[in-house]
Amino acid sequence: MSTGTLMNKQRSGARPGGDPMKATGKLHDLGQSIWLDNITRDLLESGTLQRYIDELSVTGLTSNPTIFDHAISNSGTYDGPIRRGVRAGRSGEDLFFDLALEDLTEAADLFKPIFERTGGVDGWVSLEVSPLLAHDTASTLAAAKALHDRAGRPNLFIKIPGTPEGLPAIEEAIFAGIPVNVTLLFSREQYVAAAEAWLRGIERRIASGLDPAVGSVASVFISRWDVAVVGKVPPALSNRLGIAVGQRIYKAYHDLLGSARWQRAANAGARAQRLLWASTGTKDPKASDTLYVKALAAPFTVNTMPEGTLKAFGDHGEVGDVMPSDGGNVEAVLVDFARAGIDIDALATGLQDVGAKAFVESWTDLMSRIQAKSAAAQPAV
Repeated sequence: MSTGTLMNKQRSGARPGGDPMKATGKLHDLGQSIWLDNITRDLLESGTLQRYIDELSVTGLTSNPTIFDHAISNSGTYDGPIRRGVRAGRSGEDLFFDLALEDLTEAADLFKPIFERTGGVDGWVSLEVSPLLAHDTASTLAAAKALHDRAGRPNLFIKIPGTPEGLPAIEEAIFAGIPVNVTLLFSREQYVAAAEAWLRGIERRIASGLDPAVGSVASVFISRWDVAVVGKVPPALSNRLGIAVGQRIYKAYHDLLGSARWQRAANAGARAQRLLWASTGTKDPKASDTLYVKALAAPFTVNTMPEGTLKAFGDHGEVGDVMPSDGGNVEAVLVDFARAGIDIDALATGLQDVGAKAFVESWTDLMSRIQAKSAAAQPAV
């Protein structure tokens, strides 16, 4: 299926629900998928996720260890399942993945009609492998395959960081036919390296006579750029760096989709890896709470929004001008940041390094939470 056909399929797919007069409905009709960056059992059991699908045009979701840590610590909903898991001899990572897969498979089933209606373009959920495996390609691949097989859902992505250590695992996972959400990307260079790892996996499948239609998204983090330069740039440049980097990456995305290399893969039946905007909640209390959603409106992309941002955009958001595929005047904006003393390349490396360490810290906190809840579930001796 060609890139153009995929874009048309996304636009022409029946609405997942939602008021066409809401900004979320308009954004969906523009051709951008709205995903929720959250998952909790309460969201599922209360019917809230279904309501977001029906009323706010949500067509997928993403998760991470921090989200699950907050969900498990802030709700008693998981206490019963944890007690049952402990009685069954489950603990640590095994118990966590039991809980996570229960939530995510239920969510995947809610999105299955969208997945089927769009031919696998949309309707995805995501689960992250342990970040402790980041330097071990073989173990990351084994974990990704085991989790995807356990889920038994075609619309579940396995998240693998797009760090230098993660690139071989991304290529191998795609070659193995495992859908991958490449996470923790910040710069154009990081995106291109991850996209090439994905494409190598696809090309190897084609050369081996395997089906090349393996789903993937490349997740680019936006707001952390602006947090990183607070107090370091003139007021006129506040909250502009993340959007500018996003525009630069969007141009690289279009360049890849227009390349002869990708066209050959598409002609063999490959599915395009979509660009996903992550970290799109506004961190600056003085800025619009829908700043990044409005600025990043672009067809054939995904915006995964924190729950507060999703509700704010549905309530009072506006769909802005479509992001120019050629990047517009982005390079001039980035020159202004360079003049202000910001080294974009060095900052991108630093943001990815800090993000990778934060993933490990979140994972450690999550395992501690699981251990504490498991201990509380043990019968008194």
